[in-house]
Amino acid sequence: MLAENLLRDDAPLTPEEWSAIDDIVVKVARARLVGRRIVSVFGPLGAGLQSVHQDIFAGVDNGEVTMLGEEEIHPVHAESRSFKPIPLIFKDFMIHWRDIETSRKFGIPLDTSAAAGAANFVAEAEDQLILLGDERLGIEGLLNAGWRNSVALLKWSEQGQAFQNAVNATRKLIDDGFYGPFAMVVSPGVYAEMQRVYDGTGVLEINQVRELVTAGVFQSPVLTGDQAVVVSVGAENFDIAIAQDLITAYLGPDHMSHPFRVLESLALRIKRPQAICTIEPPQGK
Repeated sequence: MLAENLLRDDAPLTPEEWSAIDDIVVKVARARLVGRRIVSVFGPLGAGLQSVHQDIFAGVDNGEVTMLGEEEIHPVHAESRSFKPIPLIFKDFMIHWRDIETSRKFGIPLDTSAAAGAANFVAEAEDQLILLGDERLGIEGLLNAGWRNSVALLKWSEQGQAFQNAVNATRKLIDDGFYGPFAMVVSPGVYAEMQRVYDGTGVLEINQVRELVTAGVFQSPVLTGDQAVVVSVGAENFDIAIAQDLITAYLGPDHMSHPFRVLESLALRIKRPQAICTIEPPQGK
């Protein structure tokens, strides 16, 4: 994003104070974000970009092994192309002018708690968009993508059922030609169900799941109830197209206080939805 759009030079902050805000915003977001741990990032592409193309790939059968390389094959290519909107994600915060003056007068660090709070809310909104999409904007997430795979939810309150669900989901993906590595995202309640010793082995059930899901098992508070998803990770399956990565802008003075905005713009591109396997309650339940 161009500096003039961010108005950072107009803010009553020194370079050191801006650095403190930028550092805490990135630190908080990096600790909170789950989607970016399992989905590759493409970009940044430029803050002004408002849409991005999304391809659905065909020609994804096995590679050939021959002596001369003259046989007919099916190249990987875009079977269809659409354009997806890139929404803005943002949260504002305020720094009081007296806090700035106190920091400088007494030589103490500027309190960046408000910036940390805004970054936390932006990270939560990003994961909400990546995992669940946004119905208002017609955007799909990993858990509600059309043409995704799914397996029936088992009773995770019973020992061994979380591991069996991971087995069923990865088997479903493998049967469809997706060989991993696999990652899993679950609700906090489901994550807690896996924190128990598995079948008298002395090993936590979550560690057994991680033997299958080697790209990681993560919990996200944007998921609720028994929500869970397993994906075959890789940019060939989906990615996050980033127009503007996380940054802080100044909004101009307001009654002697100073409002700022933590913002970003990005979109999830699902190229091979069959690489996603949700774990859902059986039909009719």
